[in-house]
Amino acid sequence: MPNIIEITDIRAPELDPYVRLTEAQLKNRLHPEDGLFIAESPKVIGYALDAGYTPVSLLMERRHIAGKSAALPARVGDIPVYTADGDVLRALTGYPLTRGVLCAMRRRPLPTVEAVCSHARRVAVLEGIVDTTNIGAIFRSAAALGVDGVLLTPTTCDPLNRRAVRVSMGTVFQVPWTRIGNTPADWPEAGLKTLGALGFRSVALALTDDSVDIDDPRLLSQSKLAMVLGTEGDGLAQSTIANCDFTTRIPMAHGVDSLNVAAAGAVAFWTLCRRRSGE
Repeated sequence: MPNIIEITDIRAPELDPYVRLTEAQLKNRLHPEDGLFIAESPKVIGYALDAGYTPVSLLMERRHIAGKSAALPARVGDIPVYTADGDVLRALTGYPLTRGVLCAMRRRPLPTVEAVCSHARRVAVLEGIVDTTNIGAIFRSAAALGVDGVLLTPTTCDPLNRRAVRVSMGTVFQVPWTRIGNTPADWPEAGLKTLGALGFRSVALALTDDSVDIDDPRLLSQSKLAMVLGTEGDGLAQSTIANCDFTTRIPMAHGVDSLNVAAAGAVAFWTLCRRRSGE
């Protein structure tokens, strides 16, 4: 039975996750076991529930409780469902709710690199990518184009950031992911060594004199391939490129020298995931 609670005081501490806590405070670096994230829209919240994430509370426009999102409160048991009219919630949050629903959910421990890679043949490695929109877009492309897992270097931003989750359309809950190392010292040498021990060859997406085209047969023939994408602006570190097995480029026209990292990732995923060894 849904536990519907009418919002009467916007200062109530129960509403802090939605309106007063920063992303860093939600993540709770001091006590990760108490960390939260916010999912928006019934579809995205549904994907998170399907993936086993635990809901803490819902914030819903009143009209959605008995409307298109009526099935959602029924899925979350007796957790609080805070509600008010849309104009009250807009005043509370400072913006319109995406499809009228927000959900505070508990984070959970990340899997090991070995677990993410155990049955994977194609993984994406994201080095130092800090734009949450790019993270969300990369996850969406990874899910759509057959990437088996995503590995984040220590300096890459959080995929459970509210905007990253929204842009990904919930695919951050569908594609297995974890961090490859905990400190900057763990990448690239140690991380790439770990991937090599798991049977992966690595390919850096970078513009170098010895880079090969993205559809080079040597890449397409690899049974296990880690596709390494670099940060916005500077791209991959030289030490990363030097430690990868291959370096590849996407052929360009009209004098364009590079693509946005999310666009480059989509091209790489489509090319290198659709034509695998033995398929």
